[in-house]
Amino acid sequence: MARGWESKSVEMQQEERGSAQHPDGARPGAERELKIQSLELSKRRLVFELEATTHARLQDQKRRAIEHIDQQLAALRDEPS
Repeated sequence: MARGWESKSVEMQQEERGSAQHPDGARPGAERELKIQSLELSKRRLVFELEATTHARLQDQKRRAIEHIDQQLAALRDEPS
């Protein structure tokens, strides 16, 4: 039981040290990484919907949305970290 409390104390110290370096609790680039993950998830959903869609107009809309997401992803990946 003593070991469990000791390891938790070490964890808490490490977290405090990390938050002292980044007062808002986020590390640099975390927001950008989350945006990229969100866009990739949206793209996967649109690709899935595109494969299931039979109406030409809706297919065109989904293709354009995928292209727009690809442009946003390229811009985010080209940004300096």
